[in-house]
Amino acid sequence: MLGLTLCYIRQNKKTLMLYRNKKENDVHFGKYNGLGGKLKPGESPEEGVKREVEEESGLILEKPRLHGFILFPEYKDNEDWLVFVFTATQFSGVLKDCPEGELVWVDDDELLKIPLWEGDRIFIPWLEKPSFFSAKFIYRDKRLVEHQVHFYPEPNMAQFP
Repeated sequence: MLGLTLCYIRQNKKTLMLYRNKKENDVHFGKYNGLGGKLKPGESPEEGVKREVEEESGLILEKPRLHGFILFPEYKDNEDWLVFVFTATQFSGVLKDCPEGELVWVDDDELLKIPLWEGDRIFIPWLEKPSFFSAKFIYRDKRLVEHQVHFYPEPNMAQFP
């Protein structure tokens, strides 16, 4: 099983998306995705999302927010992908060219209209909810065939020291 991160960076009612158009053998070729990628051994999801976003965009995240995780069974090469889904609104740095595609700020009201994976249209709206989610999306031949989700109340962080 691969551990991965996915981050939607938001500012001024826009979301930074990566249009995957530079590598033809890319499983995501022709689609827009948030930023992120594979976790390195020993790396936490928070460490991984910060590193991946900086590598792909030049932006340095401050306080990325974990909204949940999604299991994609047998997503590529019969490998299960476990993806930790974040948003971020605080960051510094300057956008740079990305070797995987074109970085594009997309108006939030247009976000679900661009070329996305079918499942992304389902879970991106969950990022507006105050709850945490655990989901599973099953694809066959690049088509979504099933999904399920469990929502959990957002923890009251004031109860923790």
